Amino acid sequence: MAQRPVVAVVCDVIYPYSRGGRELRNQELLPRLADRADAHVYTMQWWDGPPERRADGVSYHAICRLHPLYRHGRRSIRQAAWFALASLRLLRCRFDVLEADQIPYAQLFVLRLVATLKRKPFTVTWHEVWSRAYWREYLGLAGWAAWALERLAMRLPDTIIAASPQTAERLREVLGASAPITTVPNGIDLAAIRAAYPDADPADLVVVGRLIEHKRVGMVLDVLARLHAQGLHTTCRVIGEGPERAALEQQAQALGIAPWVEFRADVGEQKELYALLKSARLFVSLSVREGFGMAVLEAVACGLPVLTTSAPDNHAQYLVRDYSRGTVCDPGLDTVTAAVAGLLAGPDAPAPGTEGPADSWLASYDWPAVAEKLAGVYAQ
Repeated sequence: MAQRPVVAVVCDVIYPYSRGGRELRNQELLPRLADRADAHVYTMQWWDGPPERRADGVSYHAICRLHPLYRHGRRSIRQAAWFALASLRLLRCRFDVLEADQIPYAQLFVLRLVATLKRKPFTVTWHEVWSRAYWREYLGLAGWAAWALERLAMRLPDTIIAASPQTAERLREVLGASAPITTVPNGIDLAAIRAAYPDADPADLVVVGRLIEHKRVGMVLDVLARLHAQGLHTTCRVIGEGPERAALEQQAQALGIAPWVEFRADVGEQKELYALLKSARLFVSLSVREGFGMAVLEAVACGLPVLTTSAPDNHAQYLVRDYSRGTVCDPGLDTVTAAVAGLLAGPDAPAPGTEGPADSWLASYDWPAVAEKLAGVYAQ
């Protein structure tokens, strides 16, 4: 039997200390590859105790102390710099494959040096490609430099793993059609979703995601206020945590809808999330930027009607377009409000496990199927 390759995965965030698509991706995929790869995750020290720990067949190594991810609602440049510098520690580590997460970019330059000096293949998982206009909106004048840095970073890996076909397409627009890019999408646990039953506490709308500006949870609250003004006393559950939490709570108070909005930052397990999703009537995602949209895919698998928008950088819309109960609308407030009102007036979601054959495409996103694709990349 061939020896398992040692795969070093460098990512500044890990589940469950930080919750997002890329954290959940590693949490689900790496243990499933334990019989074919010896996975070592190099990250910040999110946990108490020794800098090394092991769980579910995966080894975790803290290469620096925990630095805050956000500063004034934006990703911290200081955190990115410290993590990049700490990545030099991989020069002392043994591995056969070096894999890194795209975010926050700075570490990719250090890891390219590490891979070159150790003569090992360098793979980067790329979740989304930002446009020059979006970088400018995000960082102002500094956005021009960040845009150029992102384009340069794309040229560093030996292989890029794109988390969606749309991200792969955008990468090829920059790197050319022959660029070494493989699509390995994010996934879902279909068995766990189908086994989940709705929570006893229902809600009309449900929103899931990190509470940051581009997710536009504030617009969901504006929609809710408009519905209330029309006499439709709709409830909303917001599941997630992030730097916008306090501002969103204040917005709900100012709009006079606080009694009808529940903020849930305490959802600790996926099965609890699935139960809360299935207890809602409509899943809403108004994010202007999604490299994939894992929460959207989970809502689809739960059988919920799903509403998202046609914002150009929202790749979750392509998942919704394939869904028999999905709606994609213009991102304007008037259009979204009308769409939400219309969907809430329609029939409720089917019972768990009764998704129709039109949505059989979900099987390709089941985590075991995704793990097979990733194993193929490691075997190359």
